[in-house]
Amino acid sequence: MKKDFYEILGVSKSASPDEIKKAYRKKAIEFHPDKNPGDKQAEENFKLCAEAYEVLSDPDKKARYDQFGHQAFEGGGYGGHHMNMDDIFSQFGDIFGSAFGGGFGGFGGNSGGQRRMKGSNLRIKVKLTLEEIANGVEKKVKVKRKIQAPGVKYRTCSTCNGSGQVLKVTNTILGRMQTATTCHSCGGSGQMIDSKPNNADAHGMILEDETVSIKIPAGVVDGMQLKVSGKGNDAPGNGIPGDLIVAIEEQEHEFLKREGENLHYDLYISFPEAALGVSKEIDTVNGKVRIKLDEGIQSGKILRLKGKGIPSLNSYGNGDLLVHVNVWTPKNLNKEQRTFFEKAIHEDNFNPKPDKSEKSFFEKVKDMFS
Repeated sequence: MKKDFYEILGVSKSASPDEIKKAYRKKAIEFHPDKNPGDKQAEENFKLCAEAYEVLSDPDKKARYDQFGHQAFEGGGYGGHHMNMDDIFSQFGDIFGSAFGGGFGGFGGNSGGQRRMKGSNLRIKVKLTLEEIANGVEKKVKVKRKIQAPGVKYRTCSTCNGSGQVLKVTNTILGRMQTATTCHSCGGSGQMIDSKPNNADAHGMILEDETVSIKIPAGVVDGMQLKVSGKGNDAPGNGIPGDLIVAIEEQEHEFLKREGENLHYDLYISFPEAALGVSKEIDTVNGKVRIKLDEGIQSGKILRLKGKGIPSLNSYGNGDLLVHVNVWTPKNLNKEQRTFFEKAIHEDNFNPKPDKSEKSFFEKVKDMFS
């Protein structure tokens, strides 16, 4: 089981953005590879801190994590935060400034090494039916992403000598201080285009359609975002591809209404069916099921079908399907029907006589949400 992000950084859920940033900086300096050469555990702790900060520093990601935990990002095993060192340095290096005297290990884990840029993310929206949400689904989508054009050749940037950064030393009252800034010549990639085909853009990239398979876990909710690592735009040179961000859009079902992990179904029956009892077939997210209604069933009765709802994203089981029974009152009666009801209206058996087992409307609402 993955360790809690708040526990990794040593902060509480109520911590402010500044407190989270300060805690991350302290932990990352403690476990930085340059300070712990050859220490695999320190390197793993360094990555865990970066994963935690990536989520907790983003308000949207933090909100999803607080609600769904790690499952909000790791559904189906494809969209987790399995970051490599390049991901960490390229995304979070600027938070440390000159803490390690040279731009934080060259953004590649080896001091003086070439910085690797990360490509931009792509965003798409995927529409899902309630059945697909309940059972999980694999979707194949076509995305148009930038890739490096065949035949592009690069040369080392002469301004930064391939590091992607330019060091600047200034004299202050505290002494000489060294800072690192992104190289303006290569944009931080450490490389310049030497030659490229005519169909490539200024960065040596071309657009290409690619079919991407997305495994969507059961239980996702409308508005949730999943990540497919490495399926965004490529980065120039020997860069790291961006990610494909998948936003979930839930389509409305014809009969079922979703409320969290529970589903609601309105079942309408006639007076004769309510009086005599009846067997009815209803829709669920896994096909149709047949339920039996006892004779004398009352309008407003709620039948709970255990486990026929939506699976929990955190693997806590399934929600329920709540069937709301509604006795339909006919709006138009013929002469024979009217005569029958005119006689029945004075019969004692037709007078409402709720007993103690009949719950009030407010009790039913309370039960429904409990």
